[in-house]
Amino acid sequence: MTLSQRYRFEDFTPRVHAVVLSCLALGILVLAMLFIHYREVNVWESMVAGKALLNPSYAERIYESSVFRTRANTWSNYGFVAVGAYALALAWLDSKRKHDARAGYIVQNPIYGALFGIGCIYLGIGSGFFHASLTRWGQQLDVASMYASLTALIVMNLERNLPKLPGPKWCTQVFWVACILAASVYFYIFKWEMSSKTILTTLHFTMVFFCVADLFRRKSHFHKIWAPLSLAVIVFAVYIRQLGVDGKFSGPDTVFQAHAIWHLMCAASLACIFLYYRSEHIVLDRTNAAR
Repeated sequence: MTLSQRYRFEDFTPRVHAVVLSCLALGILVLAMLFIHYREVNVWESMVAGKALLNPSYAERIYESSVFRTRANTWSNYGFVAVGAYALALAWLDSKRKHDARAGYIVQNPIYGALFGIGCIYLGIGSGFFHASLTRWGQQLDVASMYASLTALIVMNLERNLPKLPGPKWCTQVFWVACILAASVYFYIFKWEMSSKTILTTLHFTMVFFCVADLFRRKSHFHKIWAPLSLAVIVFAVYIRQLGVDGKFSGPDTVFQAHAIWHLMCAASLACIFLYYRSEHIVLDRTNAAR
């Protein structure tokens, strides 16, 4: 089995690439027009200012009287949107085609690929809005959206490892999807009562736990390089981000801001863990293979 077949990329035709990239280009065009029109307009004046505006911790220069108060940190969130768009496209393709019994869990259950994609887009919008506005509500949306994509993958692992609910398959999936939505609402409402650092650390360690458990899964093979690569990228991203906070990375007007690179590397880390799950190959026993 080739890598292309393993990741199911053979169905990801040039036409699909054209649709996804066209949608992404349209989004960039809309944002560019918005920025040009409101470049020197303080559209956020009526909203409560966030800590990032009152007591800045990012190195990038703040343009308080602009629709994008920080520019590199705002635009870089489009990386999350790009990852989410492709995840949604793959999930849509998975739902339309007949897959064989060797397909991985996320391929056989495209609802989780779709929820992961939606979570990435939610993160791109939430974080982008925060860095554009530097408002308190923006910060709440930013932090709450950080958890969505990882929550979708964690719930997928819970479904695959825990007993199924009685009845049709969709009953179990409805239950777990409801859990994802409930968790997202909870994280949004109680953002200010929780430590984002603690929650993100817990979510990442939970993902590491499931990836380690996969090493002992006899009936599933993964292209394992993607999991440690995802972890390595996020660890390096944290290092870069801290350099920016300490003022050791770049000046205020540099295009390559540490926090912007943090966004892009986090998006790359999410892409890696998504590819890890798409690389799953179910090993059939001889009895099932003969059927």
